[in-house]
Amino acid sequence: MNKYRIRYNKQKGKLNKGTVDHAWRVFEGSKKEYIFKNVEINGLVKTEKDENNMDYNIYCYGHMKINRKTSTAIITGKK
Repeated sequence: MNKYRIRYNKQKGKLNKGTVDHAWRVFEGSKKEYIFKNVEINGLVKTEKDENNMDYNIYCYGHMKINRKTSTAIITGKK
């Protein structure tokens, strides 16, 4: 199981940050970042401050599937 941190994309529409419709940043573990229009989470979700202690994330543990057609991250995890 991976840890997924989900954060609102405050820079949407800017270079390399997706279109104005790409509202969500999803971090998989500590190395990989994805940008999505939609996020669906099926499992236990908690909150935390980010590593800089400035912003908040929601996070969960699980496995992610990507629907590229709808730009949706589907995370299924612990309940």
